[in-house]
Amino acid sequence: MQYLELNSAVLQKKNGFFQLEKDLEAALAFEAEVEQKLRRFPGPLERIETLIAEGYYENFLECYSPQAILELSDLAYSYDFRFASFMAISKFYKDYALKSNDKRQYLERYPDRVLAVALFLAGGDVGKARAYVQALMEQRYQPATPTFLNAGRARRGELVSCFLLELDDSLNSIGYNLNLAMQLSKIGGGVALNLSKLRARGEPIKGVAHAAKGVVPVMKLLEDAFNYADQMGQRKGAGAVYLNIFHWDVEDFLDTKKINADEKSRIQTLSLGLVVPAKFFELAARGEDFYVFAPYSVYQALGEHLDDIDLDRRYEELCAHPEVKKRPLSARAMLTRIAQTQFESGYPYIVYKSNANRAHPLKQVGQIKMSNLCTEIFQLQTTSQIGDYGELDAIGYDISCNLGSLNIANVMASGQLQASVHTAMDMLTAVSDLSNVPNAPGVRRANQAFHSVGLGAMNLHGFLALNRIRYESEEAREFARCFFAAVNYYSLERSMQIARERKVTFTGFEQSDYKSGAYFEPYLQQDYLPQTEVVRRLFAQNRIELPTPADWARLKELVQAHGLYHAYRLAIAPTASISYIQNATPSIQPIVDVVETRTYGNATTYYPAPYLSEETYWYYKSAYHMDMYRLIDLVAEIQPHVDQGISTVLYVTSETSTRELARLYVYAERKGLKSLYYTRAKNLSVEECLSCAV
Repeated sequence: MQYLELNSAVLQKKNGFFQLEKDLEAALAFEAEVEQKLRRFPGPLERIETLIAEGYYENFLECYSPQAILELSDLAYSYDFRFASFMAISKFYKDYALKSNDKRQYLERYPDRVLAVALFLAGGDVGKARAYVQALMEQRYQPATPTFLNAGRARRGELVSCFLLELDDSLNSIGYNLNLAMQLSKIGGGVALNLSKLRARGEPIKGVAHAAKGVVPVMKLLEDAFNYADQMGQRKGAGAVYLNIFHWDVEDFLDTKKINADEKSRIQTLSLGLVVPAKFFELAARGEDFYVFAPYSVYQALGEHLDDIDLDRRYEELCAHPEVKKRPLSARAMLTRIAQTQFESGYPYIVYKSNANRAHPLKQVGQIKMSNLCTEIFQLQTTSQIGDYGELDAIGYDISCNLGSLNIANVMASGQLQASVHTAMDMLTAVSDLSNVPNAPGVRRANQAFHSVGLGAMNLHGFLALNRIRYESEEAREFARCFFAAVNYYSLERSMQIARERKVTFTGFEQSDYKSGAYFEPYLQQDYLPQTEVVRRLFAQNRIELPTPADWARLKELVQAHGLYHAYRLAIAPTASISYIQNATPSIQPIVDVVETRTYGNATTYYPAPYLSEETYWYYKSAYHMDMYRLIDLVAEIQPHVDQGISTVLYVTSETSTRELARLYVYAERKGLKSLYYTRAKNLSVEECLSCAV
C-alpha cells in the first residue's frame, strides 16, 4: 500500500533530518483511499435521515429540526479539517468512523463523527451542540474513546468503559463481583477490583483452620473471566486487582508476576496494583520491619476490616493486639522486591493511599481505597453486602470513569481556556447523565449520587517543545502549575453553575471541604500567577486570563452558596488513540521517541512527534533519557490542582538499579503523588547513549 511506503519513508533522512513531508503525503494517500470507500449521499440532511432509517444513528430528528442539523453540519464542515499525520487519519478511520454492516464502506468523515457526538450529547439544545462542534473541530477537547466512538450510534456500547469494584470477604461477594466483572468486560469495560478484604491463605472458614485459599485463586478466576468475556472477540478483556501492602498474602500477590512463577499461580494478563499507606514508607525510612496482617483475624479482633482501618494512625494497635495474626517483613527489602517485579513485568502499580485521602475533599463522607486500570481515578467507595438468595443486598458505591481531555496546545492557541473547560465539563456531565449500566447497580448508584467526571489534558510535551521550553525545566513546571490551577478554577466554576441551574448538589456536599471552605484556602493564601517572563508571555500572547486570589475568594462564596454538581471533576488519564487523532503527545507525559513506531497487525506505522522540526527536535528529549526526579517534580506541581489523580509512568533503563527505582517510589510519595502507573524499562545501546550526548 502506497501510504505505508510513504509513511515509512519518514525515517529515511534527507539532509540529516526526517522526511516529515512524506508523512503528510501518506495521510493524503490514505484519504484518497477513504474517498473511494465512502458512501455518498445527496446532502447532509439526507445522509442523517438515511442512517437513522437504516438503524445506524439515533433518531436525531426527534429533538432537532432539519434546519438545526443542517446548520450544525455546515459549521462542522466549515473548518475544512485535515488530519495532521498519517497516524491520525488511519487511527480515526480504522477505529472510530462509522462503517457499513459489511465493513466495506465508510459512513462518516471526521466532521460527521463530531456532529453525531455533539447532537447526541447536547440532547436537543442547539446552542450546546454548536459549542460542542466548535470545541471538537478545533480539537480543544477530546472525549475518551468510549464516548467518541459510541455517541450517536443506534447500536452502541457504553459511553464509559472503566470501572472500580470492591470485594467483601464472602463467597457471595466473590461470585457477585466475578459476574459483575464479566458483565462489564462483555461491553468492553476495563475493571479494577480491590481484594484487600479477602481473608489470607491459611485463615479459617467457619472455624475450620487453614481452609482459606487466599487472594491468588480469586485472581486466577478473574483472569479467566476477563479472557472469556472479551466483547465477542473484538477486544480483549482488561482487568486489574489491588491489594493492601499490609495484607498477609502480599508476597504471594507479587510472586504471580515473576517470570519463573509456577504456572498454577502465575498471572499473565491481569494487572496488579499495591495500595501503600504512608506508614509503610515511614517504617522503610527507619530501616524497620513492617508487619503483614491476616485480614480475617483483624476483623475478628476489632470488628473492622484491615482495608478500612487507618493504618497510619492505628498500626501499632494492630501490632500489639494478641488476637491479630501477624508476621514481620523487611520494609526496605519489600521496596526492592517491588522494583524487581516492575523490572520484570512493569507491575505493580502503586497507590499512595495516605496522600490520596489526605487531599480528599470528601474525607468526611468516605474513604479512597484503590484506583483503576490507569491509576488516575480516586473516588470514595463502599462495599456491597451480598446476601443469600431471598435476602436483600445492600448495594454500596462502585465507580465508573467518565473521561475526556483538553488539548493544551490548541486551548492555549485559541485563547479560550475558560470556554474550553466549561464546554468539556458540559460534555462530560451529559455522559454522566446518560450513563446507565444496568448490570452494575453499585456503579449506577454512585453515578446518580456523585455525577463524577474526569477532565484531563494531553499534549503538554508538544506544547512545551513548540514554545522551545524543556520538559525538565523550571519554566515547564511553572507553566503546568499555572495552567492546571486555572483548569481547576474553571471546572469548579462550571460545576457550581450547573448545581445552581439544576438546584442539585452531589450527595455529601454539606460534609465536604468545598462547603466548609477548607478546599479553597491554598488559593486564597498563594498567588498561582506566573513569575517568570517566559511563562507570563505564554498566557499574555494568547490573551488568557488566570484567576487571582480575589477570584478564588468570590468562587468560594458562590460554591458555598450554590454547591457543586460533581463530587469529582478532574483526572489526568493516559491518552493513546485520542492523542493520535488530535496529533498530540500523550497526556502530560514526555514522548519516548521523536518518531514513534507502532505495529498494528502486520502493518507498522511511524508517528512523528507533533510540531517536530529541526528547531523543536532538541526539545523532544526521550523519556528514557530524562531525570525521573524532574518528571515527578512536574507531576507534583499539577497534582494539588487535580482533585483525583494523575497517571504517571516511570521510564528506566538497563543502567537503573532496583535501589534507584525504589528511591523514586519514596520520592514520589514525599512529593504528594497519589499513584504511579507502569514502570517502562528499556535496554540502552551504546549508540543510544551517545546520541543523547549533545
